[in-house]
Amino acid sequence: MMKKLNVPTNRGTVLNGVLFEAQSADTVVIAITGIHGNFYSNPFYYNFGDTLNSGNIDFIYAQTNDALGKIDTVNVKTGKPEIIGSFKEDFNDTDEDIEAYLDYAKQAGYKHIILAGHSLGANKVIYYLSRHHDERVEHFLLLSPANLTHMTSDTSEQEKQIVKRMVETGHGQAFLPFYFMGWLPCYADTAYQWLFTDTLNNVHVEKDGEFSQCEKITHTGALLIGTYDRFTYGDPAGFLKNINDHMPTAAQNKLIFIEKTGHTYQQKEQEVADALLKLVQDWRK
Repeated sequence: MMKKLNVPTNRGTVLNGVLFEAQSADTVVIAITGIHGNFYSNPFYYNFGDTLNSGNIDFIYAQTNDALGKIDTVNVKTGKPEIIGSFKEDFNDTDEDIEAYLDYAKQAGYKHIILAGHSLGANKVIYYLSRHHDERVEHFLLLSPANLTHMTSDTSEQEKQIVKRMVETGHGQAFLPFYFMGWLPCYADTAYQWLFTDTLNNVHVEKDGEFSQCEKITHTGALLIGTYDRFTYGDPAGFLKNINDHMPTAAQNKLIFIEKTGHTYQQKEQEVADALLKLVQDWRK
């Protein structure tokens, strides 16, 4: 059974999620979405929810501020309409967004909580767990973490200077005069975070990259990627292994490689779902 969720954050912003609910499940997997990681662009979430439910495990499709370009909500603190979305995302809201879903799961009475994230959502999970050794979370699941350096690599020097100039002159909350990364209409402040901060730029192909967040994670879990993932400079397996190597729990973590599929698991959605079900079942034993 699917049930819509409206999850309030501490700042009052309401996040929209969906609960795939089994019968009397005591375990839930919370999947933090990436940018534009909604049901329309990432239909594999249906496979995840239905498959986990078949094993009596609940699943929460957990939208954050950027699952869609624009989302109409009402702020529960101010009572006023609010528009959130990828056009104005603030990476510094990550803690509150994840905590909101964890608070919901704890209040719902789940005994076992697995915190997952796909694409930029995986980077958000890394950010959160590096800052919060949250005992409510039993394990993590990092699904195809986003390589921000690669994603922004086609941004020209001229475009970077426009972003900097708009922020420096107090126009950070105005739209850029071009589509960022070639496809994202967004505020200069948001583009600035993508380009010039390490808030979510926490995984890299390079072994000597900035991995300070990964190095602070004390939870154990699993990392998964498709062997055709195009954000890894042609080496998805090496990319994933490099991330894990920088974690204190590396020896205890599991790496899963899904053959012949990319960042959103086309044609292999069910194989990924089956792998997640087996993984969570093994953790529950």
